Amino acid sequence: MYKIKDIINKVHCADCLGFMKELPDNSVDLVVTSPPYDNLRDYDGYTFDFNGIAKELFRIVKEGGVVVWVVGDATIDCSETGTSFKQALYFKEIGFNLHDTMIYSKSVPPMNDKRYQHCFEYMFILVRGKIKTFNPIMVDKIYSDKRKTKNFHRESDGSFVEGFAKPTTTKKIKENIWRIFAGGGASDKIASGHPAIFPEQLAAEHIKSWSNKGDLVLDPMCGSGTTLKMARLLNRNFIGIEISEKYCKIARDRLRQQTLI
Repeated sequence: MYKIKDIINKVHCADCLGFMKELPDNSVDLVVTSPPYDNLRDYDGYTFDFNGIAKELFRIVKEGGVVVWVVGDATIDCSETGTSFKQALYFKEIGFNLHDTMIYSKSVPPMNDKRYQHCFEYMFILVRGKIKTFNPIMVDKIYSDKRKTKNFHRESDGSFVEGFAKPTTTKKIKENIWRIFAGGGASDKIASGHPAIFPEQLAAEHIKSWSNKGDLVLDPMCGSGTTLKMARLLNRNFIGIEISEKYCKIARDRLRQQTLI
């Protein structure tokens, strides 16, 4: 069994299922990952055991910890596979709570297969037990400096008088549909060697939302290392696991460029 202090803040080239079996129970605060679903992504010929990975994630995530599972569906023989929903239901079956079903809305090339342009992936927010940490991303309210809200107040004679007041805040919690630019999602060019770069904004906002400084963030299929890079920049510890040596090198090079490892 690994000691966490010996493996944190590193990229480990290994099969994630075997590696996670050596992690202690209840040792990870947050998982942010996007698997190579439905063979939509060319992943050097590697495959993964979803059921086994899901069970290990449930074992190693702390009580109240979160798994952010970003996934979509392929269209095969004119029908979407539904793999994303099957996976979400399996996570529930093994004990996770489905805390939220979020949408990652992105810019994609146009399609011409007698359907509307597919431009999103699901982001399933899975929690072991009752959620522990939520630091909501706040955004500006539209027209918040101009709109007024109706209110009533009681006069000294007991009557009610209608009035208007300016809103007390100009911010609101961000909605669960996140519009994030997919192309060129990395601030460095090193990541371009990976076929499906995870957008840095997406990783960063999930890390901010579901963890605190000093927490441990895991990406068991870390690809080009975006989750790891953003975790470190946000003062979290990380563990990255990646089966492809080619992609491990990309992740390590990105972290070295930021003088992070």
